[in-house]
Amino acid sequence: MKTKEQIKLLVVDDHPTFRMGLVALVESQTDMTVIAEAGDGQTALHLFRQKKPDVVLMDLRMPGQGGVETILALLKEFPAARVIVVTTYDLDEDIFRAIQAGAKSYLLKDMPREQVIQTIRDVHRGKPKLPPGVLSRLEERSRRQELSEREMEILQLIVKGRSNKEISSELHIAEDTVKYHLKTVFTKLAVQDRTEAAISAIRHGIVHLE
Repeated sequence: MKTKEQIKLLVVDDHPTFRMGLVALVESQTDMTVIAEAGDGQTALHLFRQKKPDVVLMDLRMPGQGGVETILALLKEFPAARVIVVTTYDLDEDIFRAIQAGAKSYLLKDMPREQVIQTIRDVHRGKPKLPPGVLSRLEERSRRQELSEREMEILQLIVKGRSNKEISSELHIAEDTVKYHLKTVFTKLAVQDRTEAAISAIRHGIVHLE
């Protein structure tokens, strides 16, 4: 039997089966209820405006507007919104982007049910905390220097296997400029060459392979 005062949740995930599982988990608790579901970011924003949930469970990768973009848009309009990311992606760059966007916690889809439920209660009480494994990834990411917009562009092209000459042509910059940026990228990622840079970019989630 449900209690009178319940934590009202909006569940956002583009995979119906997993979304149903999250809804069932929440509804099994006497102090929680799901008041809305969404399969994409735009619908989530629309439903938040209508329903005003206490907590949002947000997937990270969705078609169209992804989780990070949705969190940014949501908190711009509703600064007090409480969002918990629930995803399969445990890459440190994904975690960093989500927390930087304003997520209160970051859970992996294979985490124990009890941990998910307790995190919802903690976030609702205004006492968010990150699971130890996620926290260690975030700390690792915090030690890495930020890449500039140009360095990110070059790194993305490296991952695609482009040569310096091809990068130069695509970005309309001199090859010497490409080489200069590459040295900086290597230093920031603590790698020795473009192969290591590509591997590091993928392993940490700096660049996603679509």
